[in-house]
Amino acid sequence: MLSFRGVFWLLSGLTALVNSKSSAGDSILVVVEPNHRDNYSIFFDGLKEQGYELTFRQPKEDGPLIIQDDVPNFSHVILFASETKNLGKDITPQSLVHLLSLNTNIIVALSTKQTQLSSLATEFSLILPPPGTPLVSYFPERQDSASLIPVAITANPVVSKDLPPVWFSGVPQALGNNPLLVSILRAPPQSFASEIDGGSADALVEAAEKGGEGLWAGSQLSLVTGFQTLTGSRITWVGGVSLFNDELAQKEVTKGVKSGNAQFAREVATWTFQESQVLRIDRVEHHLVNATEPKEQYTNNDNIVYTAYISKYDVKTASWKPYSGLTDLQLEFTMLDPFIRTALSPVVGSPGKYSVTFRAPDRHGVFKFVIDYKRKGWTHLHSSTTVAVVPPRHDGYPRFLSAAWPYYAGAISTSIGFFLFSALWLGGEVREIKKGKGSKAE
Repeated sequence: MLSFRGVFWLLSGLTALVNSKSSAGDSILVVVEPNHRDNYSIFFDGLKEQGYELTFRQPKEDGPLIIQDDVPNFSHVILFASETKNLGKDITPQSLVHLLSLNTNIIVALSTKQTQLSSLATEFSLILPPPGTPLVSYFPERQDSASLIPVAITANPVVSKDLPPVWFSGVPQALGNNPLLVSILRAPPQSFASEIDGGSADALVEAAEKGGEGLWAGSQLSLVTGFQTLTGSRITWVGGVSLFNDELAQKEVTKGVKSGNAQFAREVATWTFQESQVLRIDRVEHHLVNATEPKEQYTNNDNIVYTAYISKYDVKTASWKPYSGLTDLQLEFTMLDPFIRTALSPVVGSPGKYSVTFRAPDRHGVFKFVIDYKRKGWTHLHSSTTVAVVPPRHDGYPRFLSAAWPYYAGAISTSIGFFLFSALWLGGEVREIKKGKGSKAE
């Protein structure tokens, strides 16, 4: 049973959910060193202006706890203590994974050093280079360090594509084959991270001669990576905490052009905290054509209407609104394998309504209406409704089939022929010729 404190935190969380700008709540725990807190004032002030309540905590402090009595105390967690090897007792890889299962969202800043968070990243299919291997690029030519790189924003579903380049300094990540990963910021094609001699010219030549051994390079590396669980919670891995600091937010990428760090960091937080790209299925309906009530079982070849109502979270009004913008939504009518897969299209004039009419297969059994919508950056939509499909009743079949008339005619003609033959045989005159006693055979 929950303690009184646990019930209090639960009620507080529900109250925050109602009044929050995020669909998951507006309370944030920020774990950061006190002497570094002012370095991220632009980012933190932007969150406060948005309506979030920020609580700051030192990395090695024991409170406030991120989770208590199996109830999260905060809707979101920001871990900016990238250089700290030992965090509080309640901040462990296991507790962070448990937070995700409780719909708490997390932003994690990584370091070039080996920490607990670096070990946790591998559990999310992120492959990090060895410790002490930052990303390096000598292009374009600039006065800054080779490890401070201007990175152009490439097309992705999380941030705006028209943002100015952002300054990045930190560690890259190679991505595994996990479909839940979303690459938000990719490394420039000419950048690399070398395990040998810090990426000197001689080291690059040596690595090239070995077929690229010990060399991490190219735009396939990710610098900021999102991960969305099947339950909808999100975690974002940032290769360097400096991406959020005030200095890089105000630094120019070219003369007269300020970097996009401030806006990029805000949009990353917007996605991570479930403000954007958040969908849900409000309800689903199924019934026969020209009917309104659902049935527990349908008959082979019935014409079925399936309807789903979908809404999207609107951060401006902090409410859910009908959404008809999905053009690739599909419905599966499945029994082990899909028997029918069809487009579930939006209904014109009915916001948020998607509907399709199809014929039940000529196969009886237990079927499911399944919606399984997975697109990178968007909330996963899943719905499953079980119904039975049965053969027609004995009185549900047609009395006569037009295709069987030749057989009907054959049966009828045979019956009529037999009757006539029997009548003639039984009713006809039978004559028998009797032979005399004195007659002789010739």
